[in-house]
Amino acid sequence: MGNLYLTYREGFPQDLKSPFLEYPDGSLITYEELEEQSSQYANGFSDLGLQPGDRVSVQVDKSPEVIFIYLACLRSNLIFHPLNTAYKESELSFFLDDAKPSVFICQKEIYENISSLGLKKEPQHVFTLLPLEGESIQSIKRKGDHEIVDCSEEHTAALLYSSGTTGKPKGIMLTHGNIGSNALALKEAWNFTQEDCLLHALPIYHVHGLFVALGCVFLSGSRVLWMNAFDADEVLKILPKCSVMMGVPTYYTRLLSNPKLNNDTTANIRVFISGSAPLLEDTFNEFRSKTGHYILERYGMTETNIICSNPIAGKRKPGTVGLPLEGQSLRIVDDSLNNLDKDEIGNIQVKGPNVFNGYWNLPEKTKEDFSSDNFFNTGDKGFIDQDGYLTIVGRSKDMIISGGLNVYPKEIESLIDDLDGVGESAVIGLKDNDLGEKVVAVVVRQDKSEITEDELITTLKQDIAGFKVPKQVIFIDELPRNAMGKVQKNVLRDNYQ
Repeated sequence: MGNLYLTYREGFPQDLKSPFLEYPDGSLITYEELEEQSSQYANGFSDLGLQPGDRVSVQVDKSPEVIFIYLACLRSNLIFHPLNTAYKESELSFFLDDAKPSVFICQKEIYENISSLGLKKEPQHVFTLLPLEGESIQSIKRKGDHEIVDCSEEHTAALLYSSGTTGKPKGIMLTHGNIGSNALALKEAWNFTQEDCLLHALPIYHVHGLFVALGCVFLSGSRVLWMNAFDADEVLKILPKCSVMMGVPTYYTRLLSNPKLNNDTTANIRVFISGSAPLLEDTFNEFRSKTGHYILERYGMTETNIICSNPIAGKRKPGTVGLPLEGQSLRIVDDSLNNLDKDEIGNIQVKGPNVFNGYWNLPEKTKEDFSSDNFFNTGDKGFIDQDGYLTIVGRSKDMIISGGLNVYPKEIESLIDDLDGVGESAVIGLKDNDLGEKVVAVVVRQDKSEITEDELITTLKQDIAGFKVPKQVIFIDELPRNAMGKVQKNVLRDNYQ
């Protein structure tokens, strides 16, 4: 497969003046502009002296310019490192110290206060995205042909961080082959063609919006209708122009609460796709009732891209995440790694060209998460039914998925436990009609402490991204524990749901 940009390029339409991206107001970016802009950025990276394998970290608002930069990194065999714009200084400091990027592209506020991050070593080049907000990355662009760097499909294309169960984030290395093979499988599984128009309201700092959505578009030569953020009213205005929508379950619950959602507004849609968090059967059934559409649910994670999908042609079973994609091996095993029969619940493991190369600078952790025969242990539990469909029944590591974003309780608990007036804490996810799950902290106060919910939440907001901050704090006298002394989070979830 080689360089991922060349894989994408094979899917571009023959006429490069065809639209790639359309704004709601009708203005366009063509495939020709996509190629020219990415080439100019690639030339600029070369002029800066960047070498294959160098990291380019990006923490800016959603913009087509970020796509140009991503493609320029692929062309140059640089490692693209997107960051959630919600991350606060302490979080950002860790990512930059760990990734050690040569280039950091950031918002004006971070650019002006880069020294406040307390980095061990500041990136050699720091830019803003937009002119007038600092030294803009756009200033490095240079016109002229760019020779795409030849590289193996095993070279790392992107570095994405996922918080660990210990609270320390891990860098996930995705190769050109990981991303490309998965995008090709999805394009075929979901029948993408040049005639499609994808409504793109997702963020582009994670797999869903960047590799899944855009990969299908690049490889089919189709186009995206671009939204900077999800807004139910705006989505329903432009939905008739589109044939595909991808979203997290929260998008679909918000559409269902909008009276403008009906058969007419969704008549032109070929398929609605949901991922990044579990889709409730109630949401699936209500959406079908209101629109006549069966939402297609799929399953993936940062380390693996997409693993399973309900079919385009065939039964879409609510509560399941469908069948393994072409080229992937999926199995359910017990804790002793014995294969389990159909309908038996166990640990979900997967192997295939989509599965990541390993964790950045953590070879022991990488080894720990793979079996001796190279299956990746997802950390999820589930079963395969008689028809081959996978159902996920739980997450063995207590991860919370809120609004499609991963929240790891240990990270939040460590911060709460360090606060004056807190004895100990347990962070759990509780069902929420909008977010899927909301983050809830169950806290035991220290003797005579009078710390309040508002004080705790206000303090956390200064240190972590908003989506991780508990929406509710429950104070109790003692956390429930089993005979081994382990906190019983299942009891807490049952008690407070």
